[in-house]
Amino acid sequence: MKIKIIFTEALLGTLSGNKEIAEGFIISKHPDGPQEDELHAESPEGDVEKSSTFFPRDNGKPFLWDYQIKGFFKDACSMLRRVSGTKSKDITAYKKIIDGIVFVGPRKIVIDVVGDISWCERPLRGQTAQGERIALARSESIPEGSSITCDITCLDKKYLKYVKEWLDYGALRGLGQWRNSGKGRFTWDLISE
Repeated sequence: MKIKIIFTEALLGTLSGNKEIAEGFIISKHPDGPQEDELHAESPEGDVEKSSTFFPRDNGKPFLWDYQIKGFFKDACSMLRRVSGTKSKDITAYKKIIDGIVFVGPRKIVIDVVGDISWCERPLRGQTAQGERIALARSESIPEGSSITCDITCLDKKYLKYVKEWLDYGALRGLGQWRNSGKGRFTWDLISE
C-alpha cells in the first residue's frame, strides 16, 4: 500500500552531528553492518554542532531512512499490545514479523518540507547514581504540515490491519526525537491499497 504521512507536530532530526557517534554507535548497529549510503549521507549546509541531531540529505533534501518507519511500527506494536481491545493485543513475535514480513520503501524517504527548517533546543534530564544531570539537546526541526510518502508491503496481507492500527497510533506518539513530548505526531492517508 502507498501512504502519505502528514506531520501534525514538528519532526526532530535523529542523526548525530558527531560523526564518531553516528558511525561508531548508530550506523554500526545495522544488522548487515554499516551501510555505505548511511556513512556518507549529506548533512545540512553550514556547521552542525557535534551535540546536535539533524536529518540526512539527498541532493540537499532531508529524508528519513526506511528503518525509522519500521522502528516506529515496533514501538507502536509494543505499546498497543498492552491495551485491551486493540488488534495488536493478539499479535505474537511482532518484531520478527515486522523485520521479515513488513517492508517499507523507498530506502530514503524524502520529506516534503512545508515552511522553514529550524532548530529545537531543549533540556535533557537524567537520573544518575550521582544525582540528576541536565544537558542541552539541539535538533533540526521540520515544521508541522510537512509530509512523506512511502510504500508499505506486507508479504501476508493479514498483517495490514496491524500496520493501519500502528499508523493510527502516530496521532498520539510520533516519529523522531522527543516523541514523548508530542514531537513527530502525524496523521496518514491511504493513497492506494
